[in-house]
Amino acid sequence: METLTVTDQKINLVEGEFTASEASFVVSALIDEKINFHKLQRLSWCEGDQFADTCYPDGRIKELMDEKEIAREFIKNMRQSGAKFQIKGELTISLAE
Repeated sequence: METLTVTDQKINLVEGEFTASEASFVVSALIDEKINFHKLQRLSWCEGDQFADTCYPDGRIKELMDEKEIAREFIKNMRQSGAKFQIKGELTISLAE
């Protein structure tokens, strides 16, 4: 009898229609969580080695902060129109190769 091994999973993290305020909150909260993850990662790496190479988390933090600002500006510019925002975010987890 064969057993199937699941090697990936999809999680519907966010999906829906949001007002400008809601969209801004959702996007900011998601990005902030990822920024905090990288800050903790960087701190962890530096605990035992003050000269640890933190280029990756430093770079990701900068990228995420830039993306957060771009999203904030986009939502701000569209707020005047009273438009609703559609946000879809699927998280895919799979085994690393």
